[in-house]
Amino acid sequence: MSDHEFDVAIILNYYAPYVSGLTIHTQRLAEGLAERGNRVAVVAVQHDKSLPLREVRAGVSVFRAPVHRTIGRGPVSPQFVPLARHVARKSAIVNPHAPMLEVGAIALGVQDRPLVTTHHMDIWLPSGVVNSVARRAVDVSTWAAMRMSDAVVVNSADQARGSKLWPLIKRRNWRGIAPPCLDRRGGEPSYRDGSGLHIGFLGRIVEDKGIEYLIRAFQLLDDPDARLLIGGDWIKVAGGGIEDRLRPLIGDDKRVQMLGLLSGSQIDNFYASIDVFALPSIAESFGTVQAEAMMVDVPSVTTDLPGGRSPVLDTGFGRRIPPRDPDALARAISELAALTPEERAEGGRRARELYGVDTFLDAYEELFDQITPKEDSSPALGTRRQNTLMP
Repeated sequence: MSDHEFDVAIILNYYAPYVSGLTIHTQRLAEGLAERGNRVAVVAVQHDKSLPLREVRAGVSVFRAPVHRTIGRGPVSPQFVPLARHVARKSAIVNPHAPMLEVGAIALGVQDRPLVTTHHMDIWLPSGVVNSVARRAVDVSTWAAMRMSDAVVVNSADQARGSKLWPLIKRRNWRGIAPPCLDRRGGEPSYRDGSGLHIGFLGRIVEDKGIEYLIRAFQLLDDPDARLLIGGDWIKVAGGGIEDRLRPLIGDDKRVQMLGLLSGSQIDNFYASIDVFALPSIAESFGTVQAEAMMVDVPSVTTDLPGGRSPVLDTGFGRRIPPRDPDALARAISELAALTPEERAEGGRRARELYGVDTFLDAYEELFDQITPKEDSSPALGTRRQNTLMP
């Protein structure tokens, strides 16, 4: 019998119900492992004061540290590192998720535990002296955590090789594990307005998503029946949203709709309503939203950035364009709009083969089992699920 309270401690700044690609990623990891019979803890900050400091959420033990203030997107929580170390020491495996300023300090305090650092992407912040210092600090912290890690996980080999930390990553025990994507087929086209071309974006309404370039590209399309659907939160996002900057660009163009935050079946209906997905980010780690669009037979146009272009490279079901280039984006949208139903169906089939939650969980369980000390008598993560099904 194991003397550990938890099999895995997952550590990150923001966790559900906060919505971002990273939090969705970690939520599916935590809840998926818990569904397979593992004891999972998540340590995060209390980004919303209405959230409890301790709760069990979908079978996952969630610990939150109070936030004293935020600087840009970064929460300031003196209790976060001590809490993370405390929970980590009660866990068989520690899995922090970077970029995160505190990741190096957390890793330093749990060197007696197997450590798997998941590096989602190099941190991106707007230009400025303060942000430049912050970027450097996060890079140093991530470098330190990777050096102490038994394994490093990235979203793709393309992301890893494009990272400024690649000189270190390539010397570590590393592997690419694509984020967990849901098969969202079966939605209703409830957001569709007419028979014209419908283009969709889904994500946080923030600067690094490049939404302004998508609006400008859409306005180059001289089609009164075309529609641009922009889904995502701009109210409760770290660092603040940019909705107020986008409204003047949209002006009185009634073809553009800002849908706000979508969840659950609304997301399924969103994908069912569009013909082309667009992810014009100026910084991106993978883009789960575009992979999920592909899985419902919708092609994606994205910027040619390491990591963010991976779904298009892997499936061939889309186009890559330079960042901040509305003309190229408009041309790519028009090309993808012309794909035949057969081409769309084949692209969707390829995407569904590559990106799924079970494939993702299997890869993490295999990695965790490989780095768990053999003398540890607790059941391996890969076998705990079967053990729970035995009479």
